[in-house]
Amino acid sequence: MPDLLLRNVRIVPLSPQANAPAGVVDVLVADGVVTAVGEGLSRPEGVEAYDAGGRWLVPGLWDAHTHLGQWTLRASRLDLQGTRSPAEALARVAAAAREIEPGEAIVGTGHSAGTWDRWGTVSELDSVTGGIPAILVNHDFHHAWLNTAALDAVGLPRREDMVQETEWYQAYPTVAELFEASGNTPAAYRRMLTRTAGLGVVGMTDFEVGVRLDDWRWRWAYDCDLLRIRVATYADQLDEAIAEGRRTGDPLLPGDDRLTMGPLKIISDGSLGTRTAWCCDPYADDPDSCGAPNQSLDELQGLLERAHAAGLEVATHAIGDRAVAEALAAYAMTGARGSIEHAQLVRCEDLPLMARLGITASVQPAHILDDREMTEDVWPGREDRCFATRWMLDEGVRVALGSDAPVAPLDPWLAIAAAVGRSRDGKEPWHPEQALTVQEALAASVDGQPTVAPGSRGDLAVLDIDPLRASVGDLAAIAHGGVVLTAVGGRIVHRA
Repeated sequence: MPDLLLRNVRIVPLSPQANAPAGVVDVLVADGVVTAVGEGLSRPEGVEAYDAGGRWLVPGLWDAHTHLGQWTLRASRLDLQGTRSPAEALARVAAAAREIEPGEAIVGTGHSAGTWDRWGTVSELDSVTGGIPAILVNHDFHHAWLNTAALDAVGLPRREDMVQETEWYQAYPTVAELFEASGNTPAAYRRMLTRTAGLGVVGMTDFEVGVRLDDWRWRWAYDCDLLRIRVATYADQLDEAIAEGRRTGDPLLPGDDRLTMGPLKIISDGSLGTRTAWCCDPYADDPDSCGAPNQSLDELQGLLERAHAAGLEVATHAIGDRAVAEALAAYAMTGARGSIEHAQLVRCEDLPLMARLGITASVQPAHILDDREMTEDVWPGREDRCFATRWMLDEGVRVALGSDAPVAPLDPWLAIAAAVGRSRDGKEPWHPEQALTVQEALAASVDGQPTVAPGSRGDLAVLDIDPLRASVGDLAAIAHGGVVLTAVGGRIVHRA
């Protein structure tokens, strides 16, 4: 690992009890670890020095929940964000179809069909695309709107409605291979990683569907070794991961601790937008439905047992309160460790068990900004326990923040601002009793690292403003040039 000396930094404390120096100090990183903090440190021979000029130093930020293939492709897809009906989405698709080159396909994303008054049909999509394959991926990735040409190409049965949940997850790797291979190159990933480093991010967990361990090893060989990446696996690849003998945290390449084995990812229920999140009570707009689980409790428990026996942590997607409760029961029965991903709707009485089991609540606060109106419509009377981060911390649950990119932008400052302010566009904060302080949100964004001190990782970000004194708006604005340096293991990966 490269060595680095940061001069004249102000260390930001991550808790009221943190013993951070009061003034400007120097920080020395050697062999990937902070080895000294103090005034006027001498520069060892050959060590790069950077003068921060009194700026603020925090541990490098993490995004605990990303889909990096989807995020990398977002820039090349047709933007359907903000469409309020099938007709508006179809108008954008029709315009794209008039401009497309022969042999190409239309892949769009960003729309939220759960907010429309109805879903679109395959016939409608056919009417504006003809024989051009068209795939419109809902912003939450829980379903997609394909035309007949795309259904045929992927090998899916013809239909009039959307491709949803498990059927869509299984089809997506073929969609990506057929229609988006050119946007998924190492060069495209490198550009994405470079942009991400500019946000002060040093690491991410990749939950991309269909990704294999060798995919990231291959990218690493083509200059994608910029940040730390934890690579998750899914149930259909669990045998492969177990056969390779990789435990969560193990390096995927000898001698490189930046690319590591992540958890087993299980999608135990659906989403709010598709009304498939599994809840204890019915949906207001569908009183006959509480959503549904994707596995029986026995099946869920069996997956956790296998992963735990193989040394893998488990990241369980659970959005509805019933899904959260059942997942926690499975963790308790198996002794498995890991996280509840999303934990969007919870019951207060389930949080002490989450804390006792040591299960992390992996939450994406920017979804507050997008989901508040829909939540009020379909979960009325339950809004006070959505994104219940204050309850979680008060009960002793470890909280880790992320984006779920591309569902929300891969931007930890947006996530922190949303966790603190719980609002945008001048609206009143949504259930501010669940808000975090800036200090708490920052601490939940650094992968459990303590305040920078000897022994902490040499994964660091230098900021132009003091985040603890920043307004919510200023926090969100840090993403736009407020990070002046990012280092991973002492190696500078971004410099403004």
